[in-house]
Amino acid sequence: MKKRTVSFKILVYNSIEELSSIDNNLMLAAIEARENAYAPYSDFKVGAAVLLENGKIVLGNNQENAAYPSGLCAERVAIFYAGANFPNVKIQSIAISASSINYILETPVAPCGSCRQSMLEYETKQNQPISLLMMGKKGEVLKCNSISEILPLAFDSSYLTS
Repeated sequence: MKKRTVSFKILVYNSIEELSSIDNNLMLAAIEARENAYAPYSDFKVGAAVLLENGKIVLGNNQENAAYPSGLCAERVAIFYAGANFPNVKIQSIAISASSINYILETPVAPCGSCRQSMLEYETKQNQPISLLMMGKKGEVLKCNSISEILPLAFDSSYLTS
């Protein structure tokens, strides 16, 4: 038997002000998108902003539904919109920001497993890393250089070929 350790490094910024101007603008777009989220059941709003290689920023936010499984997370709303409307344009970066109506969220929020898998599909498709920025309503911002870092041992298209 062997043991393996799977780990990755993540950058931690004390606040949004420490980000580069490009990352700061992207996170501000995610915050704007967050404010328009439709979250009447959870009171938990998430906004996502996707930066494309052509400089365009695509927004998404969580969309809840009384039939809970019918809703969709902000990250997938944004990345699917980008894929549908800009199918041949690579994604450079994704920023997400989350907040609760009931309390101040100061802890960065990472994407759920379904969103990680969906974002990884685009990273694999374009054969180029997509960086990810994560924050709550305020406070620290986390940044990783690739979606694959937050989804170790991922399932991808390589398993579907012989």
